[in-house]
Amino acid sequence: METVFISKLKPFLDAVAGQMELYVPKKAGEHYVYSRYDPSAETPVEFNNIRTCMPIKEFLFPLRELAAIFPEAAEPEEVEPFAVFGLKDCDLRSIEILDKVFADEEFRDPFYVARRENMFIISSDCSEPGESCFCNLFDGRPFARNGFDLNVSKVKDGFIIEPGSQKGKAFIEKHAGLFAEAGETLLAERDENRAGTQNQLEQNNAELRFDAPIKEIVENNQDSDVFDVEAQNCVECQACTRVCPTCHCFYLYDTRQKDYFAKMKMWDSCMRVGYAAVAGGANPYKILGDRIRHRLLHKFVYFLERYGINMCVGCGRCIDGCAGEGDIRTILRKLSEEPKGKGRKKAKIAK
Repeated sequence: METVFISKLKPFLDAVAGQMELYVPKKAGEHYVYSRYDPSAETPVEFNNIRTCMPIKEFLFPLRELAAIFPEAAEPEEVEPFAVFGLKDCDLRSIEILDKVFADEEFRDPFYVARRENMFIISSDCSEPGESCFCNLFDGRPFARNGFDLNVSKVKDGFIIEPGSQKGKAFIEKHAGLFAEAGETLLAERDENRAGTQNQLEQNNAELRFDAPIKEIVENNQDSDVFDVEAQNCVECQACTRVCPTCHCFYLYDTRQKDYFAKMKMWDSCMRVGYAAVAGGANPYKILGDRIRHRLLHKFVYFLERYGINMCVGCGRCIDGCAGEGDIRTILRKLSEEPKGKGRKKAKIAK
């Protein structure tokens, strides 16, 4: 039994929760957040029509964690298997990006790898992309194509569940009594729903048609005044990097406990004024516009050159979270319209 059908979510989620800790989307105002699944709860779990506002990196790359201790070595704590339901295609692609950083052969973060290996991924189709969603600019889709253990698609009379890994297939086989086969009619309905959502996504971003690759647009216009103009509305809240599922900058700091020294790892942000400050007071990104430029260069140029993949998945979380109502799409559009050769001279580093 490959792709299967189930009429209600609860029996499926109960089966997952019976094997491991499970996190599910929960409506909080206009957005979705993740909460631990409680099989005894009377309120049914909602099928989130859009990605949560919480980035998936919170499960794999915590805001703050112990990285090392002295004089004894710090070993990763044993991570129990856990599952996350309701991840979208943009979330899965963000995990792929984080894997490049933390699970690459050249550098493997044992804390990240331990969580990654024990994570059971249950993705689901998008049905109502938000105004901020622009994943189609980066080959994104409103449905997952790979990177999941199980994917759930909502249809009129229930849900289609598709395995994407051996772990996913094993789960379906173990709980075969819960499912029925998904016939061609159901699969055709799913595909029609997906095509409709994809069309809506394309229409929402119809004006974002560029004559050149985004990498060239950003790289060739890095001396543009656009960055300084956009900086006028930025309040430096750093929300864009906090809710971004692929931003991964962190800093290390030491603390002294009673009988040992601890080195802590904590999220950092390139939008923070002291992000690039060095000993002696020099700061190449003291000017806010320069920090915005660096953020876009990292996402669309530097990361692509190193790993062959854009560091932006077009999820739109940075747009929703910006207190200054900034929009990364606006910056890209303005840069694409910038006359060649126009732009300010690079600012000198303040001494």
